[in-house]
Amino acid sequence: MPPGADVAVVGGGIVGCLIARHITARAPGTSVVVLDRDTVGSGASRRSAGLHCPRGATERVRRMARYSQDYYDKLRDLDPALPIHPVALSVVAAASEAKLRETYLDSARLTRTDGPSGGPPGIRHPERSSVFACEGAHHTDVYALVQALVRELRHLVTFREGVEVEAVDPDAPGPARDGRRVALRLGTGETLTARRVVLAPGPWLHAPAWRDLVAPLGARIKKIIALHLARAPATGDRAVVFQDEDAFLLPLKDRGHWLFSYTCQEWDVDPAATASGLSPDNAGEARESLRRYAPELAERALSARVFCDAYSSTGEPEVRALDADGRVVFAGAASGSGYRLAPAIASQAADLLALPDPRPRPAQNRRSHP
Repeated sequence: MPPGADVAVVGGGIVGCLIARHITARAPGTSVVVLDRDTVGSGASRRSAGLHCPRGATERVRRMARYSQDYYDKLRDLDPALPIHPVALSVVAAASEAKLRETYLDSARLTRTDGPSGGPPGIRHPERSSVFACEGAHHTDVYALVQALVRELRHLVTFREGVEVEAVDPDAPGPARDGRRVALRLGTGETLTARRVVLAPGPWLHAPAWRDLVAPLGARIKKIIALHLARAPATGDRAVVFQDEDAFLLPLKDRGHWLFSYTCQEWDVDPAATASGLSPDNAGEARESLRRYAPELAERALSARVFCDAYSSTGEPEVRALDADGRVVFAGAASGSGYRLAPAIASQAADLLALPDPRPRPAQNRRSHP
């Protein structure tokens, strides 16, 4: 018989790793395999700015943000060495205060300051905008967090890195006691079978193995650009979110520079094509956006991180079964909020899995979960 598992998770970024963590917490003893075409955390997770802001444009996203914030807080309480760093945050917005308070969680405790935002010197606020202090924000080195999660999971989960999935068959025959299975044909020449498969491919929506399965979602790929500004953050500097344009400045004290993220509008991008870095058009557009807020910093934008992400048609993450029997589940298309909402996406994906009855494992392998 080909090798098998209870659940196979395709994609080893922050979402895929947290799905594996949720499964092993809910159903100890479940056999889980995580597959990634690269090393874990090397895709969108590695390029993520890792800013958690306690907000959501819809009620569902606000619930997801609340769950995720609590989850990350508990993770940090369990292991204070994790690279999850609280950050003071200011929100600059021209929207009405009532609208802003509908968007942000109650835990944000928005407080109008009507003063400087506390970011780097020289910030210009848009006309008729106000400044609000916001609590509950943090930023993370997402790649480092994935590595920490994987170290914790390796004795419970099998990780197959550098292994590409070339085909997904949701209706493969299985042992009589198990019924149908999902067969994954791997680039190594093996076939892996699993009772359930979760696709968490990040921006690789159009990989041939699952392109037809995910096509009905209508999700698209958009380029993500964040400039690195050659200016060291000072003590007391705050992150600044420009609410109306969905842009932000983030002090990365561990790296010794500021990051500026803005909303690029380059769609239907091939993830492999981003390896060439900033194009002349990208660089010009990003600096023009930065000049609207911090003109003195535009000339310090000497480098950047460039990648892409999957965006849903609704702006909310997609977590749903892709086949009639629920053997294949999709989790992702978080529209640039993959890290911020990853715990909630993982929880919702686990909800859709018919997890096997828990099998006991040795006491020395048990651990606490948030």
